Amino acid sequence: MNPDHPFVEQVLGVVEEIPAGRVMTYGGIAAVLGSRASRQVGQVMARYGSDVPWWRVIRSDGRPPECHEGRALEHYREEGTPLRTADAGYRIDLRVAAWSPHAL
Repeated sequence: MNPDHPFVEQVLGVVEEIPAGRVMTYGGIAAVLGSRASRQVGQVMARYGSDVPWWRVIRSDGRPPECHEGRALEHYREEGTPLRTADAGYRIDLRVAAWSPHAL
């Protein structure tokens, strides 16, 4: 998928809207776009997400983007994102931090 593909532009557009301290899951972004392609959202973020607040896109269980836990934690602390302690580190408190563009 090239960076000019409409799905890529839509995913990155949604991510840019997520406010500081809030998060969306890969599946949540896909759903907002009328899709069930959460893995494709992940691929878009992996390839083209470096210029948007990538740390605000998390896994459905509240874990941060894989292999970026340390860098993401710095952003979460800076933005005041609600966190929970977990057996293997930390997770984002989705009950508090989940955001949807429709929630405005």
